[in-house]
Order: sequence, then structure tokens, then C-alpha cells
Amino acid sequence: MNVIQKVEHWGDAHHAKWLDVVRIVLGLIIFTKGISLISDTGPQQELLLKNNVFGFSEMMSSVAIHLVAFAHLVGGILITIGLVTRFAVVIQIPILICAILFVNISNGFSGLNSELWLSVIVLFLLVLFWVVGSGPFSVDQQMRRKR
Repeated sequence: MNVIQKVEHWGDAHHAKWLDVVRIVLGLIIFTKGISLISDTGPQQELLLKNNVFGFSEMMSSVAIHLVAFAHLVGGILITIGLVTRFAVVIQIPILICAILFVNISNGFSGLNSELWLSVIVLFLLVLFWVVGSGPFSVDQQMRRKR
């Protein structure tokens, strides 16, 4: 057994049932963020072009925003229902790290910057569910039981 398999086994064996409620809420938060990104891309595109960390053109920033929104929509659904949760979480982690480092930090470390704090909490929860997995009330668990 390698380290990743040991961590997965430990996470599956030590998963509290109340964490499933937290996983569902996390998935809904990520899904909602995907909806907000896709419904109004203007402010995000202006923010990317203003900071211009990656040297994006207007078209590239629009493509990046739509890719992130798609990842949030699909990942949020997968996390909510508990289907391939670890994979969905791993896809979300780099997006959240970039959001924290390049988007939210530009507003400062004040208590008023609620978007930064929400992103940090969501990143922490993503890492948590990467370790502990989807839990007993998930599609993954139902598929394991049927085998």
C-alpha cells in the first residue's frame, strides 16, 4: 500500500456522518459560485485584465472564466451528490489557490473582505474532503455496497 492508498483507507474508515452535511453544503457553495461566475463575467474579466498577472487578452480571460465556471458547476454537483468526490475536490483545489492568491488578496487582508475568508474556508474544506472522502451518504458509498 502506498501513501495515497493509506490516506484514502484511513479517511474512509474515520468519516463522521455529520461531515456529509458539510460536504453537501460545500458542493452547493461551489455550484452557486459557478452560477454567479457564468451569469456575470464582466467584473471577473475586468479584475483579470486589471491585475494582468497571467498576461491574458480579453478573449483568454473570458475563456478562463468560463472554464472555471464549468469546473465549479460540474465539481459542485459531483461533491454534493458524493460521486468521485476526491477527483472533484482535486480539480477545485488549484482554482481556489489561484482565487486566493491572485483575485481575493488584491482586496487586502481586512475583516471586510468576506470573499477572501470564504475562499480560505472552502479551500480548507476541499483539502479535508480530499483526505476523508465522500462518506456514508454518497453515491460512491452506494456503488461500493452494490459490489
